[in-house]
This record gives sequence, structure tokens and C-alpha cells, in this order.
Amino acid sequence: MLTWLVFGVLIASVTGDENKDFYNFTVKDAQDQDFALEQFRGKVTLVVNVASYCGFTEKHYEALTKLDGILGHDGYFRVLAFPCNQFGEQEPGSMQEIVNFVVNTFHAEFPIFKKIDVVGENADKAFKNLYQQCGVMPDWNFYKYLVDHGGKVIGAWGPKVDVESLFDSISAAVKIAANHDQDGKVAKKTVFYHNVVDPGAFDYDADEEHEDSWKDEL
Repeated sequence: MLTWLVFGVLIASVTGDENKDFYNFTVKDAQDQDFALEQFRGKVTLVVNVASYCGFTEKHYEALTKLDGILGHDGYFRVLAFPCNQFGEQEPGSMQEIVNFVVNTFHAEFPIFKKIDVVGENADKAFKNLYQQCGVMPDWNFYKYLVDHGGKVIGAWGPKVDVESLFDSISAAVKIAANHDQDGKVAKKTVFYHNVVDPGAFDYDADEEHEDSWKDEL
């Protein structure tokens, strides 16, 4: 009787995770503190498994930083970066080293979360939810999952797909999120997330990004 009860609870737990949307989960931030993804409900997010020493690193980080700056200014979009060392062991550093590299090199301001496994027995539940929703499991670094304002995955692309080519699709999703929030409540509760870096990491003059100028480069 007890065995069946425990089995039933486990099944209910698994089924519950599968039925959740991405924003139902809590993850760990770069400082190993709980971070509720519910804070992004009402916004569109592009969730990416990142690595510092990959052949796709430079091009992706540069484009992701621009994308976050262009589409995130109204409070309806964020890039969410999840470091992962599973593919080619190309993210071996500590969280401090990872954050310092990304901020100092690419001037990224989007959230960088704790390093995780994205596949396998120890895969992070939130990230696992992404490919359970869409059926696209990552097999390398820089898989990109587009999550709408309700936490549903509406697009998934591998590392060979350039971020720039996704601009129109992401922009359309952001406009839908903004229209859905007719009272402007989402924009007023923008998530403030600060990546912790060594002193001097922000000693640079950031160029103002403009949507039109970036799209001209495509």
C-alpha cells in the first residue's frame, strides 16, 4: 500500500513538472541564490545555454547583448543566459570568472544564472521544461529558446542559427506581450538583476544601441 502511494506521488510530481510553463520554476542566480522565473511573466525571454570557450561564443554574445539592449528597453524582453560545461567542456570556470568574462568582454547586462547541466540525469528542471515543451533538446552550446509572455516556448534554434536572423520573430513576440499588457503593469515591475563582477568591470563608455542601425547591419 505504501509502495503504491509513494509511486503515485512520484508520478504526480513528474506530471506536474511537465505541465508547468517555464516561468513556474525557480533557478539559482550567479550568487547561488534562489531566483523565481515568475518575475519574467508578462515578458518575452530568449533562454540560451552559453559557454565561454566555444567557436560560437563571440558572435553569439555580441548579438545577444545588442538584442537585449534593443528589445529590452521597454521592459518586455530579456536574454537569460545559463552557463553549461556539458558540451566540449567549454565552460570550465567559476561563476565569478564566467560573469567577469561576459561583462568585461561583451558589456552584457542581461542575467547570467548559475552554471547548470541542461541534459542528462542532473539536468536543471527549468531548462528541461524548455525542450519538453518544444521537443528540441540541446546537443551543443548556444541553443536558443524563445519563451512568450505566458511561459510557453514558441521557438527553438541551434547554435548555427544567427541571433540576427531571429530579430523579426522575437520582435513580434515582444509586441504581442506589450499589447497584452494594456495597463502597462509589466513595464512598471521590470526585474532588476545585477551580475556581480570584480571592481572596474563596468569602466567603459557604452554606445547607445538603436534598432534601425543594428538591423541595417543584417
